[in-house]
Amino acid sequence: MNLTEQFLIDDFGIDERVLKIVAEAEDEVRSEFEKLDDIMAYNQYKVLSAFQKNRIRDMHFGWKTGYGYDDAGREAIEQTFADVFHTDAALVRTTFVNGTHALATTLLGVLRPGDELIYATGEPYDTLQTVIGITNYEKGNGSLRDYGVTFKQVDLLPDGSIDIEGVKAAITDKTRMITAQRATGYSWRKAISMDEIEKLMKAIEEVNPDIVKMVDNSYGEFLDTKEPTDVGADVMASSLIKNPGGGLALSGAYIAGRQDLIDQIQYRMTCPGIGGECGLTYGQTRTMFQGFFLGPRAANGALKGAVLCGKVYEKLGFEVSPKAGDIRSDIVQSVKFKDPAKLIAFCEGIQAAAPVDSFVAPVPGDMPGYEDKVIMAAGAFVQGSTIELSADAPMREPYIAYFQGGLTYEHSKFGVIKSVDALLKKGLIEL
Repeated sequence: MNLTEQFLIDDFGIDERVLKIVAEAEDEVRSEFEKLDDIMAYNQYKVLSAFQKNRIRDMHFGWKTGYGYDDAGREAIEQTFADVFHTDAALVRTTFVNGTHALATTLLGVLRPGDELIYATGEPYDTLQTVIGITNYEKGNGSLRDYGVTFKQVDLLPDGSIDIEGVKAAITDKTRMITAQRATGYSWRKAISMDEIEKLMKAIEEVNPDIVKMVDNSYGEFLDTKEPTDVGADVMASSLIKNPGGGLALSGAYIAGRQDLIDQIQYRMTCPGIGGECGLTYGQTRTMFQGFFLGPRAANGALKGAVLCGKVYEKLGFEVSPKAGDIRSDIVQSVKFKDPAKLIAFCEGIQAAAPVDSFVAPVPGDMPGYEDKVIMAAGAFVQGSTIELSADAPMREPYIAYFQGGLTYEHSKFGVIKSVDALLKKGLIEL
């Protein structure tokens, strides 16, 4: 037994059997970790190159007031994002309240009455269903449905891959945008790989090059040497308190893509005639820049933690998605518990592993935009940050937990340890 293991036993009361199964799982995935570390290094240098190209300096971290005209920091962070993601332009704003807000702004900025939106990856994430007008629809709430935008979804194939032929068959002369959701959301599937996204983009281009190709890039940044905009996506969006914020961004989201699309979207973000020329950054550019610089390392730690989580729970006999060795395209690890008590105990273990609010017990409750009660374990420095160690789940059968985050691999690993320990001490598993 090494010093760290002894400390975990003495200070945290971890059962020695838990440490043994986690250590065994870690040994079994070391070769996978080496590949992930290489991708992390590539992305770290890619980000560094963009910082140097844009001559980032201390003046970019200063405050502006009022309307935010001529905000050098805002302009620099947006150009740096555009360069990293190889796009014409980007919007990187603290005023986006979350990733859903950025995605909604993209949809509402591009789509017009009579247009058709197709989701190529099955059912959209819960909160976006309200934006589209699929669920929780109230006339006058400003959803796409309110504006006369029609919607259809093409379900994934049984193996979880995109039904390319189904997408092509769904396209009509009214189709304006086709969207792919890279991450799993609250579904039982693997995240959509970069190869699949590229195949989808090419297929859409062949049918009608005027269709806007959009990707929800949530939880996906820096997990591959390419991003969706490198393989044909016209525009993508995600939250800053996920991968690209590195755990330091205090709020906000980004949208990156083609200049003509960014022009349309920025008028929805503020108003026609103003667009992206205004918008205070509230002194957050320093943490946004620093978080973006650390993003590849934070995403790598979270991804390795997800791999370990999947391997450990697979060894314990639970169904997991993805499995060790599978290509990963988001930082989320799903574990199917088939039992609400086990699901709750898992989340309690994750909460108990947090540096903030570790003494709090997560309880299922109502959340805006969700139809089911949701349990969330999230003891984070930035409220709601899912690049930090967290776990959440809708309280519905078959009771699947979604584990993600960890600013360092060691902390993500500790989340796995505490979750197994919680299940063991409640008598819900045997070792």
